[in-house]
Amino acid sequence: MDHTSHVRLTNAELTPDILEGATIYGPDDEKIGSVDHLHGSRVVIDVGGFLGIGAKPVAVTASQLDFMRDEDGDVHAVTSWTKDQLKAMPEHRD
Repeated sequence: MDHTSHVRLTNAELTPDILEGATIYGPDDEKIGSVDHLHGSRVVIDVGGFLGIGAKPVAVTASQLDFMRDEDGDVHAVTSWTKDQLKAMPEHRD
């Protein structure tokens, strides 16, 4: 997917209603997770698993993700982390 033409979200758009469920893409445009929820200024990403089962929640700051909308209006984010790097992070617990 070519993300260069996608519209970046503004800080005002970084809300739970908009971000929850957004797909996270890694460096090779691989789907590496999805946004589970926001926890303060952090974004909790479910990594791995299948259909949410067995996924590991990890928390990163929102500024470490590049959130955007594609031509269909779907919100997603791009990061330089790989799935393995996210899985190596400590598990997030609310």
